Amino acid sequence: MTKVTISRLFDDYGDAQKAVAQLREAGVAEDDISIIANNADKWYAPDLAGGAGKGAAIGAGFGGFGGLLAGLGLLAIPGLGPVVAAGWLAAAATGAAVAGAAGGVIGMLAEAGVAVNEAEVYAESIRRGGSLVSAKVEAADKERLEAVLHPSSVDVTARRTELESSGWHGFNPQAPDPTAEDIRRHRGSRGGGSA
Repeated sequence: MTKVTISRLFDDYGDAQKAVAQLREAGVAEDDISIIANNADKWYAPDLAGGAGKGAAIGAGFGGFGGLLAGLGLLAIPGLGPVVAAGWLAAAATGAAVAGAAGGVIGMLAEAGVAVNEAEVYAESIRRGGSLVSAKVEAADKERLEAVLHPSSVDVTARRTELESSGWHGFNPQAPDPTAEDIRRHRGSRGGGSA
């Protein structure tokens, strides 16, 4: 069968966590799920000295679905700022971080089948505090699994309109990283939170 990529944007990291759990409950293999979330306000801070991080606690709340979330890793991607990521998309994001190319994040999403205009909104929204959940799913299951993600996800068309009304003209990897205060303000204006 043919696999396609589905992606959804979340303003609240807790909603993104739930989406990961719901995908697993719906039968999507953990290896086919990815999450990238902004970490400019350092909500995720592994306890390196203790050997266990908040990622383990984040994952533990989802029982058998905790492996992916417990595997969160810290990255700094120019243009996106500090993020936490896990899964196949995280591996590609790590490559983009090493290459110093935030535009590479848009490219990797496009290669996975995400429309470039959506990928730009995803990248900008992550930069401003959001979280992206992506999954590789069988084409025959696409609609069913998109419905699983839909209830708490952001309407990408509405988000693009919102961004453009504030003067945004497309993702700019050279834009300065937002500050932790910028992230809190963006999250607060949308009613989103963090972990």
